[in-house]
Amino acid sequence: MLPSYAELHCLSNYTFLRGASHPEELVRQAWKLGYSALAITDECTVAGVVRAHTEAKELDLKLLIGSEFRLESGMKLVLLAQDLNGYGNLCELITLARGRREKGEYSLTQEDLPPAIDGCLVIWLPDLGSNQLKEHAAWLEKWFLGRCWLAVELLRGRDDAHRLEQLRELGGQYGLRLLAAGDVHMHTRRRRRLQDVVTAIRIGKPVAECGSALYPNGERYLRSVGRLDRVYPPELLLETLMVVRRCSFSLDEIKYEYPEEIVPAGMNPTAYLRQLTYEGVLVRYPDGLPEKVSKIIEHELALISEMRYEPYFLTVFDIVKFARDRGILCQGRGSAANSAVCYCLGITEVDPSRMSVLFERFISKERNEPPDIDVDFEHERREEVIQYLFEKYGRDRAAITATVSTYHHKGAMRDVGKALGFSL
Repeated sequence: MLPSYAELHCLSNYTFLRGASHPEELVRQAWKLGYSALAITDECTVAGVVRAHTEAKELDLKLLIGSEFRLESGMKLVLLAQDLNGYGNLCELITLARGRREKGEYSLTQEDLPPAIDGCLVIWLPDLGSNQLKEHAAWLEKWFLGRCWLAVELLRGRDDAHRLEQLRELGGQYGLRLLAAGDVHMHTRRRRRLQDVVTAIRIGKPVAECGSALYPNGERYLRSVGRLDRVYPPELLLETLMVVRRCSFSLDEIKYEYPEEIVPAGMNPTAYLRQLTYEGVLVRYPDGLPEKVSKIIEHELALISEMRYEPYFLTVFDIVKFARDRGILCQGRGSAANSAVCYCLGITEVDPSRMSVLFERFISKERNEPPDIDVDFEHERREEVIQYLFEKYGRDRAAITATVSTYHHKGAMRDVGKALGFSL
């Protein structure tokens, strides 16, 4: 029987201009090949794991979440989140690394790791030609013994047998267990040419001039278990499952955690939201609250309370109140316009007494996910709102959501054309 296997070093195209496959393609291929699990380990980012997680849930494939880092010392590591605490620490480490450099770059030192990655497992990707090899091994033994593995990546090179022998000797000397890994950059071998092209774009040369910057073969793909069994000793394949067993984290564990500063001392979120809503009623309906609207408000407050979404409404109210108090133009939009509570809080301007609204378009128990209240702020003064959030909650507790830049046709044609040696 063929041994089971989990790939623990895998880059998607979220490692920009290195990976050549989408996260969901990698997950789907790992499932087709019968892998026990797959780790997505993009370089200093976890941006691609949401798409991978969605696909893995659909296929019932275990997904591990991690990230690859190259430290300032030259050491290359993969960190895998074991649990929720480990995932949080991994994200904080990425934030630290990215914050030290310009956009698109990062920086980490060996000193950054020991106090920062509780709840993470470590896989070392050693450079056997480094003159610091033994120094790095001793450092890993000191800080991470028992949760650190030595990756053996055999990619059909001429020196694979010698490499395996060297790694076995190194692991034995420093107490590091060995496991198989594939340095995966694509889900199938057919993506080899694309991987060459993105490499050429990254280094700024035509493919024909890239030389040794290109990988010598197409082995950095998700190989079948049968093929892996012919390359690796079976104990190295089985060792990957030992790592999988120690990683239980899933993105499903992440829940919304709202700030506590939004509720006055001595009150709970439910009572405070009700108070603010009916204070708003006096402003919106100075001649008296229509019975129709009263029923809508009570229905909404009951559902909000049942779903425990009060802190979300209070957070948005706080931001909108700050903007209006300073004369910053803002307007709630989208499905939030179906909420009488949002209208009374001053977040939206759709009066439920004058038109038909359907709150279930905004919040429903069936979806079981927080609502989405979109608020537009005038462009010239948006920065004031951002700075308010940083000041109120602290820069370690406030963030701007990431956006993913993708190639558009014109830019893609231009860069690929250059990589293939064509003139503009």
